Amino acid sequence: MQATQQPTETILVETSTVGCDGGGGALGHPLVYLTLDREGQVECPYCSRLYKLKEGAKLSHCH
Repeated sequence: MQATQQPTETILVETSTVGCDGGGGALGHPLVYLTLDREGQVECPYCSRLYKLKEGAKLSHCH
């Protein structure tokens, strides 16, 4: 029997840092803050949601 993997939810964002709690409630996970990489995306290590920079938004990393 072959396991079927659920497609990852993709969320478009306009900031380089996002907070993910897995949707909150009893089915969520602890709140984590994630920073988009140079390609403009990051995957949550808890729930595998994929956050992508919205088309036209600028990704700026401040040092």
